Amino acid sequence: MPELPIIILTGKGGTRDAVKAMKLGAADFLEKDIYLTEHLELSVRKAQKLVEALQACRKLEARAEELERTADYYSGLVRGRYQMVGTSAAMQELRSKVQALVDIPRPVLIRGERGTGKELVAAQIHYRSKQRSQSPFVVVNCAAFSGSLLESEMFGHEKGAFTGADRQRIGRFEQADGGTLFLDEIGNMAVEFQEKILRVIEYQRFERVQGSETIEVDVRMVAATNSDIERMMAEGRFRPDLYDRLAFQTVHVPALRERREDIPLLIEHFLAKLRREVPAITVKEFSPEAQAKLMGYDWPGNVRQLRNAVERTAAFLDVEVVQPEHIELEPAGAGTREGDFAEQVQKFEETLVTEALRKSGYSQKRAAQMLGLTYDQFRHYYRKFGLSEL
Repeated sequence: MPELPIIILTGKGGTRDAVKAMKLGAADFLEKDIYLTEHLELSVRKAQKLVEALQACRKLEARAEELERTADYYSGLVRGRYQMVGTSAAMQELRSKVQALVDIPRPVLIRGERGTGKELVAAQIHYRSKQRSQSPFVVVNCAAFSGSLLESEMFGHEKGAFTGADRQRIGRFEQADGGTLFLDEIGNMAVEFQEKILRVIEYQRFERVQGSETIEVDVRMVAATNSDIERMMAEGRFRPDLYDRLAFQTVHVPALRERREDIPLLIEHFLAKLRREVPAITVKEFSPEAQAKLMGYDWPGNVRQLRNAVERTAAFLDVEVVQPEHIELEPAGAGTREGDFAEQVQKFEETLVTEALRKSGYSQKRAAQMLGLTYDQFRHYYRKFGLSEL
């Protein structure tokens, strides 16, 4: 047994050999004299404690190995969740751009329509990094918090900072220390909060809400939006200096309709994942005709909408092969494409002005009267939408 302690008994003058034995791993050595019995009992007790310590150490090592295997398993699950699927030219270009950015310690702004997988790209930037992949990847949806709540969420707060704050809370910046902080939907940040977060991004220092201690962190910033940030800056709803700080490099995530050739691979990926999660699923594949139907759809909700369609179809069928008639899709134009409320209003305004022009025989004066606008108001929309080319 490797943990069995060895005690050396030596006569007079055997000290040199005993020292050699200790260097080779002996637990103790004793010289033979009239007190040998007492010394031997003491040495045995020491050896017993050593054995107990070694056994405890073995248990801790075994537990550490078990935890490491568990961590590797769950790390694999997390990485699998953020798998980038597709072989199209657009996806190859996206992968190349992500790989070029992973170890550059500067902020990245990810742009793309809703449902394209912006969080997935942020995770790829984190998990492919040699410096940060073993540290936390922390996600914050800025649309889920109001101004004051977002400040507490990001920076943390001290006990008693506000009603209900019964203990100190660590914010997302501290949680992400050494790793990556992903800010999703940054277009939803209040302008007042944008200034605060700009300073933190710049200096990597902050105080908790109602705190006096300055906390320093090392955090890689990645942000994402599907909003028209340029228009928001022009309207004073987004700070240009924050945009400049976040957009050290901008990554565009292509819409699904821009990479339709990836749809069969995505169908296979989503179906395989569902079958692992729900063993009772009988569907094994989508027929070529069913795949063609999905490839012909416009997908205003992009990859997220495709995933929902695949899972919804497979979950309620008792067949092995999905056919086109099994698939229900929203009629063309039923869903809205990317864009916040203001963008949708702008599109509606443009439609109204264009239709009024057409009905009035392209007379701006009559079109303005039809819409109940003054001539100057109508001219504003006329120039705004570039309708002089009609």
